[in-house]
Amino acid sequence: MAQVQTVTGPIDSSSLGRTLVHEHIFIVNEEMRQNYDMGWDEEEKITDAVAKLNDLKAAGIDTIFDPTVVGLGRYIPRVQKVAEQIDLNIVVATGLYTFNDLPHKFDHHGPGLLIDEPEPLVGLFVTDIETGIADTGVKAAFLKCAIETPGLTPGVERTMRAVGQASAQTGAPITVHTNPSTESGLVAQRVLKEEGADLSKVVIGHSGDSTDIDYLMTIADNGSFLGMDRFGIDAYLPTEQRVETIVELVRRGYAEKITLAHDASCYIDYFTQEEKETAQPNWHFRHIPDEVIPTLLERGVSEDDIDTMLVKNPRRYFE
Repeated sequence: MAQVQTVTGPIDSSSLGRTLVHEHIFIVNEEMRQNYDMGWDEEEKITDAVAKLNDLKAAGIDTIFDPTVVGLGRYIPRVQKVAEQIDLNIVVATGLYTFNDLPHKFDHHGPGLLIDEPEPLVGLFVTDIETGIADTGVKAAFLKCAIETPGLTPGVERTMRAVGQASAQTGAPITVHTNPSTESGLVAQRVLKEEGADLSKVVIGHSGDSTDIDYLMTIADNGSFLGMDRFGIDAYLPTEQRVETIVELVRRGYAEKITLAHDASCYIDYFTQEEKETAQPNWHFRHIPDEVIPTLLERGVSEDDIDTMLVKNPRRYFE
């Protein structure tokens, strides 16, 4: 067992229960919101998030991991107001979400740069884990980075190496946004391993967008968890194919390497609510408990396998 930091304080890993490993509360471009979204109602958004997460708890989910980091509009005080009103555990991350460049704040600070100093990203991430995020008192429990179709750009590589170093220093696990069509999960594993990260404490996110069993088994055989974490985003891969892939992986003995989630959010400013419901009607927190789990059971995945994916694997991520 291990101690896991949540928004409302530490809990034992045995208390995580059924866990979705990649969900978001709010994804908001704060600069756009503050300048242009004059209709924003803070209390309305918080009330809506509370209702959705209480509904998820009623559906049998006990914990969500929220990898909303810098680059996705993380604002912990808003998440704290939600967490105070629900029984579901929220575990938050530190890190940086970029497919290409770093925030300009880091352009001139770092090894060999104008302000020649140790990598400031590592210090930022470690502080979020060990001391807390800004002045909120909330400690991050895991790390997040990304690699997309542009590949290992200088900004992406610098972030990823900093995440690997911070994980090696603190023992905090990692989630990586990847694009399996480019097999970028293998690139992430290589870079993180070079920086001393333990690949058994890494979720290769969005692996569920792929039906390439050989690629997925290679990721798992290298030690990492497969983030089958975009259920409901049918534009990338329909639920039926996502289920079939998991059934085959379980048949081959990989249940202990699978984690589940939707990559959904209480609020995301990429779309209006109407646009999201029209384009992706299954992209919501209830899709896995209400539809995916019953379908997996119908296809021969056992209750013990479901427990492994939803309970045991998220625990092992921290233990």
